[in-house]
Amino acid sequence: MLNASNHIFEINKKSSIRYWLLALLLIIISLLFLPWTQHIRAEGDVTSLLQEQRPQEVNALIAGSIKKWFVKEGDWVKKGDTILQLSEVKAEYLDPKLLDRNKQQVDAKISSAKAYEEKIEATERQILALKEALRLKIALLVNKSSQLNNKLEAERVELSAAENEFNLAKDQYDRLERLFKQGLAPQTQLQQRDVAYKNASAKKIAVTNKLRISEQEVANNNLEQSSAEQEYDEKINKALAEKYQALSALASTEADISKLENTGSNYAVRNGMYFITATQDGQVIQAKKGGIGEVLKEGECVASIIPTDLTPAVEMFVKPVDLPLVQVGQPVSLWFDGFPTIVFSGWPKASYGIYYGFVSSVESSISENGKYRVLVRQDAKSRPWPTQLNMGVGANCIALLKDVPIWYELWRTINGFPPDFYGSTKKYKNEKSKK
Repeated sequence: MLNASNHIFEINKKSSIRYWLLALLLIIISLLFLPWTQHIRAEGDVTSLLQEQRPQEVNALIAGSIKKWFVKEGDWVKKGDTILQLSEVKAEYLDPKLLDRNKQQVDAKISSAKAYEEKIEATERQILALKEALRLKIALLVNKSSQLNNKLEAERVELSAAENEFNLAKDQYDRLERLFKQGLAPQTQLQQRDVAYKNASAKKIAVTNKLRISEQEVANNNLEQSSAEQEYDEKINKALAEKYQALSALASTEADISKLENTGSNYAVRNGMYFITATQDGQVIQAKKGGIGEVLKEGECVASIIPTDLTPAVEMFVKPVDLPLVQVGQPVSLWFDGFPTIVFSGWPKASYGIYYGFVSSVESSISENGKYRVLVRQDAKSRPWPTQLNMGVGANCIALLKDVPIWYELWRTINGFPPDFYGSTKKYKNEKSKK
């Protein structure tokens, strides 16, 4: 009975459980010393590094009514292909002959400008003629003044001779009169001397009057010269005033011509804006207006275009607490929605379907979602990203940090400590220098 009980309960049998437990403990302790890659997990979307490769809005540059659609949503277009045609809605542009009428106005203004130019040239010729006439007039008067001065000098000499002759006649008459009073000279001789004296006096008076007339002629000639200068100055100033008036009118006309030509250019450019074209190769999506005759406002979006070319990048958003751990050039492992993936967060090399990139830029301003935007570009030395990626495809990102033992990572996580900040600096300094 006792032997049967011992056999049933295997009291005396030796057990190996302790060895298994010891081996399991050793295995667990060994696992705690395995390397673990610290990381930051974040979600993001596929975008492009280049702004021109991101979805582009096609806007109506002018207000108008939709006349005809040339594409539909989902169509692929080339750069310059017509998307839709607009018709005019503003009253000032409805005239179909607007450009022709503008050209007529420009031609009329050009003719007016030519007339002003010809008037200016004629006025300049008139001024030159007046100046030449003034020069000749002054030369004539100067010559006349010289002649009058010579005549005046001769008459002064003549007056001096007449005065001498008068003085001699007067002296002879006075002496003969004294002799006559004394009875020494006859009366007939006295009468002859009296006649000679009066003739000399008359001659003196005549020469004096002639001299005064010549002096008056010299004075009149000088006044005529001053008067001629004043007269011609008035005529020249009047011609200059007409010239400057014509210059002012010409400048105003040229300004009107420039304004009309600018308006004509605007009309021509506006005519080209009735056809809205694709700004680049891509696919038309999200047409904002659907019907014919709908009115578009100036600058209103008509549709969007997804560019054909794409230089893929991933925009991921990290929490503010993790921002100090993200630096430019830092390696990032990621996987995309729709592509098969097996992920081991702490062992990125053991994961399947993982792609690699590095941090291209970190924005210093917080986004509307309360996180910071980080751009990740493809690592050219690693596995190329899928060619099927499109804008907006979801992506899961893991920013790789320092390699630490598992026990340290467990201890850090239990205590709520952040990943090591300094661990990754040396790791990707070379990545920054390569960029």
